[in-house]
Amino acid sequence: MDRRTLVKLCYLLTTHGQLQGNRNMSISELIISFIHIIAYNVKNRVLKRQTSRSGKTVNIQFHLVLNSTLRLHNILLEKPKPIPENQTDERWKWFKGCLGALDETYITINVLVDDKPRYRIRKYEIATNVLDVCTPNIQFSYVLLGCEGSTTDGRVLRDIYIYIYIVIFIGAYYLCDARYTNGEGFLAPYRGQRYHLAEWRQGYRLTTIKEYFNMKHSQARNCIERCFGILKARWAILRDKSFYSSKTQCRIISACCILHDFIRSEMTTDPIETEGSSSLLLSSSEGQGGADISGLDDSIAFEQEVVKLMEINVTSAMQLLQKKDSASWQ
Repeated sequence: MDRRTLVKLCYLLTTHGQLQGNRNMSISELIISFIHIIAYNVKNRVLKRQTSRSGKTVNIQFHLVLNSTLRLHNILLEKPKPIPENQTDERWKWFKGCLGALDETYITINVLVDDKPRYRIRKYEIATNVLDVCTPNIQFSYVLLGCEGSTTDGRVLRDIYIYIYIVIFIGAYYLCDARYTNGEGFLAPYRGQRYHLAEWRQGYRLTTIKEYFNMKHSQARNCIERCFGILKARWAILRDKSFYSSKTQCRIISACCILHDFIRSEMTTDPIETEGSSSLLLSSSEGQGGADISGLDDSIAFEQEVVKLMEINVTSAMQLLQKKDSASWQ
């Protein structure tokens, strides 16, 4: 972040986050040390040597800033807004009333030995299942933490829908992938059809209306994949296994999402998107098709082509039935 953004963050943490300096560290030094830890995954003993402070002091000040950052969640987290009818964005104009996209990601954490089987994922890593909701401008509006890595996506969505409050306006919905099911407030793509953008990037042409819908759905929902990629590229503490406890790590994940929204709302250009972090962005969306596709014909001509193709299929089916009827009469 730039200097202006850092100064405003210090002001918010002081006025709304109830952060106060002390005789050991000033407010600016507290915040800079905290950001240094989560941005580069710096260990306590390293920062102790760099700042000439005791390890206990560094640990206490880190948790002070962490708690102050979490107090800003009502202020800094993006509020969901339905897509209006006059939307001009090519990706979102097809989804009137959409509030954003919903998906889950895995972040490695430390847990007790007895809890490791519940947190073990398919890649044999110990991780927590984090469900996030993001808006079209790639900012988080909701974060659910603490789920075991072995928990299925459908179970997490059921819990968030039944037991936890999530903003869903009347007639509005969130985009989700095929691992979820269609329901009130959630729109999933057609199953059994091509969906990921990488499949069309390989040269496949759209053949059915369902594939056309899936392509538009994938283009819009890809914002959550970009959001995960930018988040992990910005904060190194989310990419590597942390040495904090699972409870503290979940609080750190929430703080990283809050600061992510703050940086994107205050800075006109996100430095992560312009500093060549494409490898991390692509790795986060592996299997999801990357950030964008080009050269796809989604005009009225394509729709007419699909209609003609369906008419040809119906005509050929009718001719086949007529041949069978004539053969039976003979």
